[in-house]
Amino acid sequence: MSGYYVPKMDKISDNKHSGLWIILAAALLIALIIGVQYYYTRRIMGRELERRAENELTLKAILIKGNLNAMEYALSDHAREAARSCAHPDSMFTVVKNLLDAHPNIVGGGIGFVPNYYPGKGRLFEPWAGSHSNGNVLKDLAGPNHDYTTMPFYTEAMDRKGIYWSDPYVDVDGGLGFITTAALPVLAANGDAIGVLGADVRLSWLGDTINSRCMYPSSFNLLLTEEGELIAGPPADSVDVSKVVHAADLINDSSVVRHKSQSGHTTIIRFTDKARGKASIIYAFMRGRPHWQIAVVCYDDEVYSPLRSMGFIILLLTFMSLSLLAYIVYRTVKSVLRLNQTTLQQERLNGELQTAKRIQADMLPVQSTESTGRNDIAVYGVLEAAKEVGGDLFDYFIRDEKLFFCIGDVSGKGVPSAMVMAVTHTLIRSASAHESNPARIMRSVNEDACSGNVSNMFVTLFIGVLDLPTGRLRFCNAGHDRPVVIGTRAVELDTKANIPIGLFNDFEYEGEETMLQPGSMLFLYTDGLTEARNPEGKLFGEDRMMEALDACIEEGLTPKKLLEKMNACMRSYIDIAEQSDDLTMLALRYTPQGERCLLHEQLVLDNDVQQVTQLGLFLKSLASRIGLENSLAANMRLAIEEAVVNVMQYAYPKGTREKIKLEADVLEPESTADTADKELLRIIISDEGVPFDPTEMPEADTSLSAEERPIGGLGIFLMRELMDSINYERNDGRNTLTLKKYITAKPIKPIDNENNNQ
Repeated sequence: MSGYYVPKMDKISDNKHSGLWIILAAALLIALIIGVQYYYTRRIMGRELERRAENELTLKAILIKGNLNAMEYALSDHAREAARSCAHPDSMFTVVKNLLDAHPNIVGGGIGFVPNYYPGKGRLFEPWAGSHSNGNVLKDLAGPNHDYTTMPFYTEAMDRKGIYWSDPYVDVDGGLGFITTAALPVLAANGDAIGVLGADVRLSWLGDTINSRCMYPSSFNLLLTEEGELIAGPPADSVDVSKVVHAADLINDSSVVRHKSQSGHTTIIRFTDKARGKASIIYAFMRGRPHWQIAVVCYDDEVYSPLRSMGFIILLLTFMSLSLLAYIVYRTVKSVLRLNQTTLQQERLNGELQTAKRIQADMLPVQSTESTGRNDIAVYGVLEAAKEVGGDLFDYFIRDEKLFFCIGDVSGKGVPSAMVMAVTHTLIRSASAHESNPARIMRSVNEDACSGNVSNMFVTLFIGVLDLPTGRLRFCNAGHDRPVVIGTRAVELDTKANIPIGLFNDFEYEGEETMLQPGSMLFLYTDGLTEARNPEGKLFGEDRMMEALDACIEEGLTPKKLLEKMNACMRSYIDIAEQSDDLTMLALRYTPQGERCLLHEQLVLDNDVQQVTQLGLFLKSLASRIGLENSLAANMRLAIEEAVVNVMQYAYPKGTREKIKLEADVLEPESTADTADKELLRIIISDEGVPFDPTEMPEADTSLSAEERPIGGLGIFLMRELMDSINYERNDGRNTLTLKKYITAKPIKPIDNENNNQ
């Protein structure tokens, strides 16, 4: 048994107990986190309920007051008409008839004149008009059994010298249900009251008005008098009458516990419904007259339904996490018996797990500056998740003189979206490793994303490839918000409507292209910017975004400053409102630098391998003129010769005679820390043959022997090893391959924009 350590049984038991305590502590901690999260989320939703209820009550009160005000205006107009026509007592019947026709909810109206105002009509005179199934009825209501001077509508209006609304009452004689009476003094020219104009107003419309739209499917609204008598409620076929009566009784019961809302504008009563459980009554008094009460009743099972769903998901994930933790602890304790054999393997595994964790955290670019290591492009991006994890993504990198960049938004929220984001990010990186066509990259990512997508989650995605030497921007948009090009003004980039990825694996994505002008900027974003809401629920919107971008043009901001300004504008707009969605922004500024040409040589060859000798002499002469080190010159000549021979053999159909052009320039680049005391050697190989991008070819496996290695790929391998950058472009039917290398050359006198002959 030498060399092996067998643990004692009591130590194994201690490890088991330790594992159980770890699981128990983790369970308690997670339960505490869930409880705190549930508590605060419920509080937030409770405040949101209060806010929505107050908005609901305010809207209903405005609708009710609007109708009542219309009737008050009609009453006031006809009171003035009565004052103007008071010299003719019989004309008062016309006044009250006109009042009856002024508003559909006025079912009766009359004028009670002060006693003995018209001696010819007796002590009391009250011309009255009322609705009847056979038409309007006109008559004098005054008489021994009808002394209106003792009635509230007359006495209250006279005392107030203004509008008076009676409490609602049941129209026993007319069968109109609840009605109310509005009264207003009729004033003579000298200001004395000569009578009171009253109108009987039907209230059957109130129920439809307050319950035309409710906060939740089973919530309902009530209207009560100042003393608490029920005026209007929901239709009997939609809500049980007993629930309506119970809610009204609770409002009128002074012993019921109630409290003010957070804003102080409404009063809240919490109660328990036998069938539905916990519920809330939120009510307030309407301002002015009539001083009625308006209330809304909501049930907790609807208000907090999203919270319960979220709680179920969290509990499920917690159970899965604890189960996994228990399994890990079990396996760890069990592996103690084989500790000596597995120590190194376990340490390696732990190291790989930690590395994987760091890789996932560093998946998105870590932004501190806009620097890309180049002078012709500056990029900056930010991602602010609305919750603990987010579903947005952005990325960028430079390969072969091209800036690859993308921005995307995963459907949904939380952990599933974050997982899809990580997978999508990896797929984009993988697809663009040897591909520079955005449409083909998008197709590849979509095919992989659709595979096994049982959750039917999708991603809106924009992929762009900017050719840095030329400014040619190729892009493909998969259902994402259109980027904005910022030049002399901010303009949305016109894009084709491709569908998001992850839906159909056979969809053919279409790519597009445009030219990005020097000095211009490209701004990309997710809908977390435009759909940010202020406390009133209004969106930030595209118009405000474009206004903010236009303002940034005048300030000449860098990408980083631009994103900071946009974020500040959005934050100022939403004020205290919470961020409802992930926010991601990406900006890049294209600033190509002019380079002074110190040497220019060119060579035109036929597509004939016999002319490779001429190419070799050209390259030897060039290396000698610029003082290139021998081994570097030999390797570079080998790589260029293989690239040219590849064009000769495959670019044109056999038997045709076409041209291949090779240009060599020595440029003086803009001085930086990396290029100080160096010149830039640029080799351009161009032809009009079939499209072929050598940068997308897989590199040769140099570990194999020459006999085992497949044909091709060695030139690309040498170019990638030797050159600082490789760039391929297809423009106007020509293939153009550009190779760049920073070198230390002999002193060369600059040329004045003249091309040397071959």
